[in-house]
Amino acid sequence: MNHWLFKSEPFKFSFDDLKKKGEKGEEWDGVRNYAARNNMRAMRIGDLGFFYHSNEGLNVVGIVEVCALAHPDSTIDDPRWECVDIRYVRDMPQPVSLADVKANPHLSEMALVRLGRLSVQPVTRAEWEEVCRMGGLVPAPMRPAP
Repeated sequence: MNHWLFKSEPFKFSFDDLKKKGEKGEEWDGVRNYAARNNMRAMRIGDLGFFYHSNEGLNVVGIVEVCALAHPDSTIDDPRWECVDIRYVRDMPQPVSLADVKANPHLSEMALVRLGRLSVQPVTRAEWEEVCRMGGLVPAPMRPAP
C-alpha cells in the first residue's frame, strides 16, 4: 500500500463535502499538473491519503481511501487528464498544521514541505506514521477502518 496527500481549497471542495458523498466517494477532478496526474496513475484501490485544506486552514484534516483507479477526468474533454476517486475514512482527531509539519525535523523532506504547490503528493510510510502521530492517531492506520 502507498500513501498520498490530496490538497483542496475548502471553499471549492472541503473534507466535509467529501464526507457527504458517502461510500461512493468523489472523483478527484480538475488536476492539471503532470506530476500530480502521474501520482494518481500510480495509486491502487485501498491506498490511503491525507486530506489537506490548502489556502484556508493549511492543515491535514482527515484520511481518505482511493476507491477507483485512474480514469478520464469527467470535467474536461482531453485524454491527457485523469483522476482517481476517493472516499472518506476518518477525521484527524487533531488537525495537523503546515507550520507544525515544517517545524518537525522528521518531515523536512516531505513533499508538502518541498513541493508546496503540488496538489497530489506521495507520502512515505515514515511521514505517514509521523503525521498520524501528530494528529492523535497512534498507531497510524495502514488500512481503511472496517
